[in-house]
Amino acid sequence: MMQLMRDTTKTRLFLLLLVSLRGAYAVNVTDCFINFRNNANQTLNASGLVDANGGSITNTSSEILKAVGFTYGACLSQCGSGTQKPDWANVSQQFSAWLLPYLALISHLPFGARHRVDNLMSVVLTIGSPVLAGYSMIFTILNARWISRRFEKVSFPNAKHAVRILISLQQTPLKITNEDSLLSSLIVLPENDDWWPKIADFLDYTLNWPIASAASIAWVVVAYLLTAIGSLSDIDANLDSNGQGAGSIWLWLIPIVIGWLQLSPKCDYVRIKRAMDNADAMAFVATHCGAIKASDLSERRAISIDSTLEHPSSPDESLTPPIYNYARAIPWSRSAEDVFDAFLMASNNCRMHRPVRIGDIWKNAGGRNTIEPSNRSGNPSEVNAYCRLPRYAAPRWGIWSPWASGIFFRMFVASLLPLALQWATTGAAVLVVYFTPTNGLGCRSLGYIIYGALATIVWAMLVASSIISHYTHSYSGRSSWSPFFSITMRLAKVLSNLLRWSGKFLAIINAVWLITASMLQFMGVYNNCYCNSSALGRGVQHGYNIVINSNLDLSLTEAAWWGGLALGCSTSLGFVFLMSLLTDFVPT
Repeated sequence: MMQLMRDTTKTRLFLLLLVSLRGAYAVNVTDCFINFRNNANQTLNASGLVDANGGSITNTSSEILKAVGFTYGACLSQCGSGTQKPDWANVSQQFSAWLLPYLALISHLPFGARHRVDNLMSVVLTIGSPVLAGYSMIFTILNARWISRRFEKVSFPNAKHAVRILISLQQTPLKITNEDSLLSSLIVLPENDDWWPKIADFLDYTLNWPIASAASIAWVVVAYLLTAIGSLSDIDANLDSNGQGAGSIWLWLIPIVIGWLQLSPKCDYVRIKRAMDNADAMAFVATHCGAIKASDLSERRAISIDSTLEHPSSPDESLTPPIYNYARAIPWSRSAEDVFDAFLMASNNCRMHRPVRIGDIWKNAGGRNTIEPSNRSGNPSEVNAYCRLPRYAAPRWGIWSPWASGIFFRMFVASLLPLALQWATTGAAVLVVYFTPTNGLGCRSLGYIIYGALATIVWAMLVASSIISHYTHSYSGRSSWSPFFSITMRLAKVLSNLLRWSGKFLAIINAVWLITASMLQFMGVYNNCYCNSSALGRGVQHGYNIVINSNLDLSLTEAAWWGGLALGCSTSLGFVFLMSLLTDFVPT
């Protein structure tokens, strides 16, 4: 008997839940407004009715029939707090026109991680924070330009190949080692002249997705423009569920994909690792018995991408998808500058006609503009002295800095354009819905502002995490520091981890929210008294809901929609144009 009563109670609760859910979508704002206006016309009581500007209606029959909306309070009393039932045919049409092309374009982002979950997380980070994706991209370009310009003053064999290699390895955890004269030997010894061009050619491969991506980009651009122009030609249709705002908030994806297409990052870990392993067999190192294969001496290499022997400053540094360049760019810059400094020192010695072996005379047979192999041979100490690195010569060069030259200026510049792209597309979406009747801050515009704000916060947290992590990693394991400094370093490392974990968690939430907010717009979930009245910005006392759109003057709405289209498109085009200007760093 008790079991029967429990089952009956559960059934009633379930039916009550279904009725409540059905009631939430049983509202028809248009019908309840017309009924309210007709009743007001019969009683000549226009309290709660408004005109197109939100002004009150006088208690005359002719004026009451001209009412196009009612106040938030009147709407709530007549229609309740439920949401109007979605038109699934309209939902399907809006989703296919505004959102589906972007979701398809996501698959053309560069991946290449060893594990699928890392590739998935790179997509989530890109959607959750376009600022971070753009920052990683611009930072990658600026670092490539910086190291390419610095090597222009180097006139030593294999310098141009070194630039190509360093630029290609921006998507990997680059490690530079000079123990046992590894790096010095790689640069100085003539036996390594085959190593540099060989590995540069190994890494100079072309990705196989540009044609497919270009076709997808063209499809998305054409679909967006046709749909946007189509909605502008008939603004009155589906005004509350129109996807113009959703289409604008996703517009950042097009320049991001185009930018990675232009850069063509080398992010296939398996392919890069194979190239490095093949080249390692050709590397020589100086010893007191002459040059021998580096593989005969130890497993360490002068230039490597294997982080198993040494923990990276951040776990994200070992992930090859390009969005993680935010974590790699700082340590990569330091490593690249170490290689440059070694080449520059060797180049300066070469210009002074100083041979590697102490006491030898510089040989220049026949006056040729080449360096004789005999000038580039010596024992380990002589080779090290020939291209002495700052971090291995502190007494001569001063205190070694963990930061590459100009790194913070490049970080600042790399932040400007992505922030502009993020907030231009977000602003375009907000502009569209803000000036859609009823004008003002509402549920739709607040949703887009939340997305832009969270995307910016994610970028700030992850970049701050990368700075702290690199700093703590650079000074870790030094026994000379005081106990207080050691504790501070440990706390800083904890802070770095918390910022990284929190940033990724917010990115996941924000990515889900962007897709959800777009679907809420299409489904008309915002089509209720509170959201349609813009009560969020106007306040519940001054909010009003425009219901009848046929006689409205939508010139301001049309101007805002055109303005949003122009803002989003012009900023995206400007981003692509500046990318094209900056990608001229490849050495010839």
